Amino acid sequence: MLPSDQLTAVDAVLAGDTEAFAILVRANKGLVMAVCVSYLGNTPEAEDAAQEAFLKAYAKLSAFRRESAFSTWLCTIARRRCLDLLHQRGASKTQSLDELVEAKGDFIAAPPQEQGLNHRGLADLLDSLPPDYRTVIALRETQNLSYEEIAAAMDCTVDSVKARLRRARKTLMENARHFLPQNLSNEMQGATGNMK
Repeated sequence: MLPSDQLTAVDAVLAGDTEAFAILVRANKGLVMAVCVSYLGNTPEAEDAAQEAFLKAYAKLSAFRRESAFSTWLCTIARRRCLDLLHQRGASKTQSLDELVEAKGDFIAAPPQEQGLNHRGLADLLDSLPPDYRTVIALRETQNLSYEEIAAAMDCTVDSVKARLRRARKTLMENARHFLPQNLSNEMQGATGNMK
């Protein structure tokens, strides 16, 4: 759905057509879930946070100033809700690589030809990243947002987005070497310098 179509749906909701909000939910559900999962992991808590973000957006729709895309505004609401939940937990959901290795020791200890980097292994690697790194990776790589859109959603500068993305990719590649055969790990390490 084009941004202009979303603005038309926003106008319809503000004019009293509450059913038009379903259009906005359908258009942005994947993006909001990506933000919530990047902060909270693939948990029921992430689904609840996404739903709460939509409810808050609906309740505060008249506050949407159109200075950014509706999807960006919605991501900001989702991000703030996730940060509130992490604060309530008392700590962010990060897991050191050592904890990951300990928790997934059988997987890592398997011979390279048996382990590979499957979907579960990639999810574990992403979970080992700090929340801001997971978010910037999710928004850029799975949602294909521009640096400007990510900056607006994460309430930071474009330069900060680029730096976080660079550090996130580097950390991801460094952590991936524990899961990959040596020759593939070396190739990936060399490729990290070329990522932008």
